Amino acid sequence: MSFYWSPAHHAVEHDDAEALARLLADGADPDEVSSNMTLLTHAIDAEGDGSLQTGEPLTVHLIAVLLAFGADPELADPDGRTPTDIAARYGHDLALNLLRAHINRRAAGSRS
Repeated sequence: MSFYWSPAHHAVEHDDAEALARLLADGADPDEVSSNMTLLTHAIDAEGDGSLQTGEPLTVHLIAVLLAFGADPELADPDGRTPTDIAARYGHDLALNLLRAHINRRAAGSRS
């Protein structure tokens, strides 16, 4: 199976937060979907899978960049998986905390 990654998804796949930030600053859609993943679900999956493969601690730098540029923390991918679903699957507590903080902030903002 071959995948076509958009430039932003390519940056996520290669753990390149700097390139991702540049692409988003230049207008890439933070909620873009490619190969059945939103950028945010892809970032969580890449960070979780990378940690499993390398044994390195989980990080949230890709997730933080996406959220800073307005990625929707509740947007499900085409398969119905939300960012919190993917984070929970990996036991990625840092990502879960960051996602919940953004979700709660958005909810509080919509009540004002």
